[in-house]
Amino acid sequence: MEQNNANSFLVKETIGKLMGKFAIPCIISLLVGSLYNIIDQIFIANASYLGSYGNAANTVVFPLTIVALAIAVMIGDGCCAFVSINLGKGDKEAAHKSIGNAVVLTVLASIVLVLIYFIFFDDILALFGGTINEQTLALSREYFFYITLGIPFYMIGQSLNPIIRSDGNPRYAMIATLIGAVINIFLDPIFIFVFHWGMMGAAVATVIGQVATFALSCKYLFGMKNVKLVKESFKLNLKLISKFIVLGLCSFLSQISLVAAMAAVNSMVQKYGALDTIFGQIEYAQIPMAVVGIVMKVFQIIISIVVGMAAGCIPIVGYNIGAQRFDRAKELFTKLLIAEAIVGVVGFLIVELFPTQLLNVFGASNESVYYTEFGVKAFRIYLCMIIFACINKASFIFLQSLGRPWASTLLSLLREVVLGVGLAIILPSMYGLDGVLYSMPVADIITFVVSVVVIIQTYKMLGASEQLVLKTA
Repeated sequence: MEQNNANSFLVKETIGKLMGKFAIPCIISLLVGSLYNIIDQIFIANASYLGSYGNAANTVVFPLTIVALAIAVMIGDGCCAFVSINLGKGDKEAAHKSIGNAVVLTVLASIVLVLIYFIFFDDILALFGGTINEQTLALSREYFFYITLGIPFYMIGQSLNPIIRSDGNPRYAMIATLIGAVINIFLDPIFIFVFHWGMMGAAVATVIGQVATFALSCKYLFGMKNVKLVKESFKLNLKLISKFIVLGLCSFLSQISLVAAMAAVNSMVQKYGALDTIFGQIEYAQIPMAVVGIVMKVFQIIISIVVGMAAGCIPIVGYNIGAQRFDRAKELFTKLLIAEAIVGVVGFLIVELFPTQLLNVFGASNESVYYTEFGVKAFRIYLCMIIFACINKASFIFLQSLGRPWASTLLSLLREVVLGVGLAIILPSMYGLDGVLYSMPVADIITFVVSVVVIIQTYKMLGASEQLVLKTA
């Protein structure tokens, strides 16, 4: 099939070169996006007047930012896959209309989410463990209020990021996100240590960075290479929305399920921590929640690399599938699985060999010995099967890029909801606080067994499609 648009290089350049061009900027973009909250926590943890209480408050609010991210990436990643497939087919009309609809949908969704957060403010914080003690609740309320004000800017910036990548410009998408994070890193120590604004300072620094990313992303929107947005692009078309939203369901579930898991984990940590001889004491009650939050955020960094690598390949896979180059899609899948496994091995070695050093970054040196002891155990148990987790994520997202949203969605539901939430609730009833830590590796082992079956089926499907194309050529 002869390609005549600016993205035709996606069927010509080598797979390895394309992976580097698209995956690396996407990895950096997602890493930077996830680092907003993590950077806040590092500075909060090292502020003596906040300490583990601030750490725990940050852990309480973190999943609520992930809800916003989940909705944004569902719209953005779904639109990215849809646009890439249609550009591969040469259908630019469907591409520009889907982008306009994605923008309008994100704006509406962000407004609704802000209203929900403010209406159910205290109930939401209680759901995620904010009531563990009075000081943690007060700091949670302060941080959550200002973070909520920035949600529209955050969501629009995050949804536009994959759309910009689908236009063949992953570098710009990366720079827009990176500039926002740099601003946050610069402002955090000023607001927290110089102005002593505490949790408010950390949140305001984050929002200012998000506004910068939002502005740069919107600027690019009206100078795209492959499509031109017009007034008609922004006219809501529910039929069109349904087509690209379903392609983003896996991205949504991979994020929102983390929220469900965090709600379950935070609830179990609060319940079974209160029964522990050490953490049942009021002065240590916030430690398990603070530590689990840190472990989850280190996991988030590693998984951002994994998801970034796979999501960065969505335009490549989608375009080649649209152009019926199934051989190239198959080659990319092989290289992606190998790369994701390598990331998993490196991540495993870091969390198993250097847990104390990781905890020190989050202020462990200023805390009690119980903080470090529980933190080391949490890292070594909770993330011991991270290699399987990396391969599982790659499989889910690759299926999404192939235009097989339901297979991807069902796998995500199994891992993130059925096992992620279910085991986090069941295992603590048998093993107490340690049961919370065992829930993650057990879920990853079971999901990996299913993923292996799906990986084999995917190879067979791509091989059969390739042979069909050769026969009809």
